[in-house]
Amino acid sequence: MKFAGPAFTVEVRPGDNLMIHVALMLAKPGDVIVVDGKGDLSAALMGAIMINVCRERGFAGVVLDGAARDTLEIAEMEFPVFAAGSNPNGPTKNVPGRVGHPVSVGGVTVRPGDFICGDADGVVAIAREEMETLLPAARKKETDEAARIAAIRNGDTTAKWLDRALRTAGILAEGEML
Repeated sequence: MKFAGPAFTVEVRPGDNLMIHVALMLAKPGDVIVVDGKGDLSAALMGAIMINVCRERGFAGVVLDGAARDTLEIAEMEFPVFAAGSNPNGPTKNVPGRVGHPVSVGGVTVRPGDFICGDADGVVAIAREEMETLLPAARKKETDEAARIAAIRNGDTTAKWLDRALRTAGILAEGEML
């Protein structure tokens, strides 16, 4: 499961999802709903109904620093949802919050429009102004890793960098080899 798109940020009070409902009405297709739920897991902020709305409105994915529910149904939907945990308890819908402001998710500041991408390994937030300089580095990393995997499949399993790293770490003396 993979996703990528601009962040549509939402800040809620723990256990309340009123402002997420607002975000679902304001966000645009391709947006990633990024919710600062303060890491609270005492009540789910979103479940199958809201995730169905996200899918139907064409959002790229959801990142919740809080709990989700209906996890089996959500998994069957094959819509990208990344949550800090799960809880069957429902939320309240009566506490103000904010949309379209910087939020903190998992200790990372996310601003509206930042590039958010995720896969089975986790989620990454990239500041808009860093995208242009990071894309060439990301392409190079992918190319280098694909070349390394091809070399391994052709029998080259030696980690050529390892002796140097062990010397730097003080594990091997200069001239020693693993």
